[in-house]
Amino acid sequence: MVHPREGWQGHGVARRSFLKGGVGLSALAALGAGGALTGCASDLTGSGTLPLPRPSNPVTWPLFDGNASIKPGLTAEPGATLQLYIWTAYINQAVVNAFAKKYKCKVQVTTFNTMDEALSKLRSGLSYDVLVGATPDVLGQLIEGRLIQPLNHSYLPNISQAWPDYQNPFYDRKWQYTVPYTIYTTGITWRKDLVHENPYAMKNAWAMPWQAKYKGRVAILDDYREGICLGLMKNGISNLNTTDYQQIAQARQSLEQLSSLVNLRIDNNDYSEVPDGQTWITNAWSGDMAAAASYMPKGVNVDVVGYWVPPDGRGPVNNDTITVLKSSASPVLAHLFLNYMLDLPNVLENISWNGYMQPLTGVTPLVLVKEQILPPSLTSTVVTPANFRRGLFELQLPVDADALWQQAWLVVSNGI
Repeated sequence: MVHPREGWQGHGVARRSFLKGGVGLSALAALGAGGALTGCASDLTGSGTLPLPRPSNPVTWPLFDGNASIKPGLTAEPGATLQLYIWTAYINQAVVNAFAKKYKCKVQVTTFNTMDEALSKLRSGLSYDVLVGATPDVLGQLIEGRLIQPLNHSYLPNISQAWPDYQNPFYDRKWQYTVPYTIYTTGITWRKDLVHENPYAMKNAWAMPWQAKYKGRVAILDDYREGICLGLMKNGISNLNTTDYQQIAQARQSLEQLSSLVNLRIDNNDYSEVPDGQTWITNAWSGDMAAAASYMPKGVNVDVVGYWVPPDGRGPVNNDTITVLKSSASPVLAHLFLNYMLDLPNVLENISWNGYMQPLTGVTPLVLVKEQILPPSLTSTVVTPANFRRGLFELQLPVDADALWQQAWLVVSNGI
């Protein structure tokens, strides 16, 4: 699963190099021909050893000897340089600078472009204090690999500002290792002045891209999970972690139909191509579209950009976490940074630049509009507790099922 920040370079999103590791041609041919592939896994173990957290299968991760949380009541390490490891273009430097000023320290920000890159470098022994942006699907690798340390909650009183859900999230019960960073939905975005349909009035808005009259103006995200999920939801399937071959194949066939119908484009440029009118309809990440005003052509009002997610919250959702790395040379300062990023004034300052919501009870559509962080027409990009509680998380799949998803996506993307 690609992250919304995967591949970011400066102000643009580079095309994603998908399907790391490749797929066998014989398997691809079998899927393209509609043949069944073996390995329709249904267990809840990704590699056979790690549990796969689900809302219906919450996980309490183990604590390990030699990896204890820090003691309470310690003071911040004097003269320290806090080392942050984070996705490219994913934090407001002004917030980082304010933290450094408050705690009389230095902060060094090191970025990565893919989670595979981050995991590889952490496993190689590179040392940082805080990892910002790990999604729930990689927590098992970080915890079982002793790459992150348990948190001492006494340093994190601002967790009270977060949604109550994050004091016992299904992917890290009792929040032993994580606090939340951002949360985002995947919905449908469209140019209201160029598209006649309103997804809020449609029986199935996920089917909105399947219209021949918009040929050449339709795109979907370059992400094998988001792509196949769109096909699933278009067909009325809400299990976005399905291991059922027939459902995956049906989604793939729908995307192939879409491709032939509208001359489909696949890219991650939703944040710029909808505002500038290159794309009229696409699935999109909420945080990207929250920043649409920054990409509107001169003289075009941001109100022409719409973003739809199911009003009942039953749509794709995911969130990022912040963790303290086991390698941290300044673990007290690291805890203070986590706490700082749970404080409403700092969070609003971060969202004003980053665009991606943070799940604090004080972050509401009314507040974001009042603070002129978000235009009133795009309050649908604001993620609510209902999205967390009712949303459809795209989570780590068993290995053989993941191969089915990737093979299906390769058929679709190679056909463009």
